[in-house]
Amino acid sequence: MNVGGIDSSRIEAMMAQLKAAATKPAAPSLVPGLAPGAAPGVNEGPSKVSFSDALKNSLEQVSNTQKHASELGQRFAMGDDSVSLSDTMIAMQKSSISFQATVQVRNKLVSAYHEIMNMQV
Repeated sequence: MNVGGIDSSRIEAMMAQLKAAATKPAAPSLVPGLAPGAAPGVNEGPSKVSFSDALKNSLEQVSNTQKHASELGQRFAMGDDSVSLSDTMIAMQKSSISFQATVQVRNKLVSAYHEIMNMQV
């Protein structure tokens, strides 16, 4: 087990999850390239998802996870009885893990970019 980082199989699994999340059907107004109110599948056949859109969606999910954990922490600290300590700690750990995974993906992308830039043509 690699304690200091994430091995390549886990990175590939994360990228597969990103692709799967990016291809999930969204609300018609949220689908890029569709006019609000238009039904999915009306414009063209299968929609293509760009890497930048998938990356943006995953970063938004990480941000939302962090915001949710922060809100739970604040509510718990203020004495809200509807929020338990375990729920707060689980949300904070999910937030931390998703952020760490995002940093590892970024590190792999930067490493790949440097390798490509150093290639001889």
